[in-house]
Amino acid sequence: MTENLYDFLLPAAPERASAPVLLTETGETWTRGRIEELTGRIAALLLETGVRPGDRVAAQVEKSAAAVCLYLACLKAGAVYLPLNTAYPVPELAHFLGDSEPALIVKGADYAEIPAVAAHLPSFTLRPDGTGSLVDAASALEPLAASAPRDADDLAAILYTSGTTGRSKGAMITHGNLAFMADALRSAWDIRESDVMLHALPVFHAHGLFIALNTMLLAGGRMHFLSKFTADVVLERLPASTVFMGVPTFYTRLLADPRLDREVCRNVRLFVSGSAPLSVPTFEAFLARTGQSILERYASTETTVITTNPLHGERVPGTVGYALPGVSVGIIDKAGQPLPAGEVGEIALKGPNVFKGYWRLPEATAKEFTADGYFRSGDLGRMEPDGRVSIVGRDKDLIISGGYNVYPGEVEAVLARIEGVADCAVIGLPHADFGEGVVAVVERQGGRTDLTAEAILAGLAGQLAKYKVPKAVVLRDSMPRNAMGKIQKNELRRLHADALGR
Repeated sequence: MTENLYDFLLPAAPERASAPVLLTETGETWTRGRIEELTGRIAALLLETGVRPGDRVAAQVEKSAAAVCLYLACLKAGAVYLPLNTAYPVPELAHFLGDSEPALIVKGADYAEIPAVAAHLPSFTLRPDGTGSLVDAASALEPLAASAPRDADDLAAILYTSGTTGRSKGAMITHGNLAFMADALRSAWDIRESDVMLHALPVFHAHGLFIALNTMLLAGGRMHFLSKFTADVVLERLPASTVFMGVPTFYTRLLADPRLDREVCRNVRLFVSGSAPLSVPTFEAFLARTGQSILERYASTETTVITTNPLHGERVPGTVGYALPGVSVGIIDKAGQPLPAGEVGEIALKGPNVFKGYWRLPEATAKEFTADGYFRSGDLGRMEPDGRVSIVGRDKDLIISGGYNVYPGEVEAVLARIEGVADCAVIGLPHADFGEGVVAVVERQGGRTDLTAEAILAGLAGQLAKYKVPKAVVLRDSMPRNAMGKIQKNELRRLHADALGR
């Protein structure tokens, strides 16, 4: 791949100028021609403001069709797109902006404070309704005609990791990474021009931006482009959709609504879940209610999609399927040596989807790769003889209790089947006798108070080896989660540090 990702996703096709691409919840239709025009004007503005190929453009803006055009404009101009969560406060922004040193910043009008470290930079605003100084200034310019030349190894975006183990690191994602991924997913999931995706994901994250948006742009399909997930709007739009991509929280919220049934889902041919583990009970409940098997896949910020359950064939609940074609996946030990089928180890991979490294951190990057070039995912899993992968937890979440390894995912799978458990997380905390003790943190369905720690432990009786049984159960009405709905175990360890006493 030697072309700009923009031209790969949206190759010249004047005959498709009137084709609808984004259908907003306010009733607007953004055609391909409208998107290309605003994208070209914003790209021209970036160049006029002094942005050059390879420069970073930071964007902390709400999801909108105009925000998509900003992303595409960065690709077209050869700039490096730096999406930032709108929930980040100024101190966190200061780290991201100080580390990435962008040439320009685009902010939402409602949170337009810029940290002192970047106060000298050119800046524009972009509101959720698509207005703001960015669009005003761009509208006065002629659209940029030709995209900046880019090679596969040139950076397209920097996404900062969640930073659960320290300062967030910037993952460098290339034009080649994203072109491979969009093409591979289009093929693996048979995404077509006739598909209509219900897009309710944020676009500051790889899931909504690269996995969902890029794939649909390449396929030439349409998207119901929702500003955020709400059960009401999703249930309203599902009958007019063929593909839905979500996180497990989306599915549990839909299952909590009695309106979810087979009729609502009648036209959807593919439900995809990612960004956090999908519990077996959720998979089974969704299948029973709708007749649809959710396709779970496995991805990371550094690699986008790694494995996927099959489009055609058995989707086994609790597993994440097989390596994406073109990607090599293995299970390795601490020394980086391959482990045989069925043994638990770290998931490692090599392929065109693997990022270029961490921004300005060559030593940290080198530590994440084996001697033969496989990226260490940090996730623990096992592989069946036929190549099917299951994840049992993060390497940093492994609990060693009394000398025995306890994989949180195995305990969580049993906990999730207990009636009244909406969600759960298993963490390890210091224990005087065992070094670490297993602690179960349980989110109760609907805040029900009849679910007690004693009832949960009774439900686990005979289901787990004794050393895996939690030494304490913490009950909560909700869990701390990140923007993609993933439970933040580091925060649970902080909040419940005294669960086993001192």
